[in-house]
Amino acid sequence: MGTPVKPYKESDKSKKDQVAEMFDNISGNYDFLNHFLSMGIDIIWRKKVVKLIKQTGAQKILDIATGTGDLAIAMAELKPEKIVGLDLSNGMLEVGKAKIKEKKLDGLIDMIQGDSENMPFDDNTFDAITISFGIRNFENLSKCLVEINRVLKPGGDLVILELSQPTKNPMKSLYQFYSTKILPMLGKLISSDSSAYTYLPESVAAFPYGDEFLSILLKNGFKNASANVLTFGISTIYISSK
Repeated sequence: MGTPVKPYKESDKSKKDQVAEMFDNISGNYDFLNHFLSMGIDIIWRKKVVKLIKQTGAQKILDIATGTGDLAIAMAELKPEKIVGLDLSNGMLEVGKAKIKEKKLDGLIDMIQGDSENMPFDDNTFDAITISFGIRNFENLSKCLVEINRVLKPGGDLVILELSQPTKNPMKSLYQFYSTKILPMLGKLISSDSSAYTYLPESVAAFPYGDEFLSILLKNGFKNASANVLTFGISTIYISSK
């Protein structure tokens, strides 16, 4: 995959540390920006993930890179035994905890600060694991996938929602213009950390999507890997099992 894309090019910190810092910086207005910049489509995409998890009947669910907990909260409607949200950024988790408490879901959803490369869970703990818009931020993709495989029960499902790149015009050209010109400009106007919205399109462009990512899943211990392309290729849901 080459040199990892990092949020702060002038910093000597690892990608992992930079990503945590970036999300701490933007945590206060992350939810607004996320929905505004995607024109609300991200909510529809998450609902598709919830529908897929419902089909699995999972009772213990881990949401990695949970951020402010949008997907974890959305999955609460499935009434599983437990949902655990894991994230590097304490700032994002604090916003998520407040949302969860307001919705009276703190008995169902636990929010934990932790590293996806070294998770504080026993082997074969979760029936299903989800990641939404977070896997491209991992510093060591293979190491994280091996660790995810470890804590997932045999036969358990991994569902990943991630941004991808349209390959056919006119959407390809429109997406390229929006992600490289409009999005960073809007992010700079609204956010206190303009680097975050320059990093976003760069990280999407650098991430292996489609068949290439399916191959990576298979190489790291998963099976039955498939991809569901959404909204003309702007995002993709990847489904696989242990």
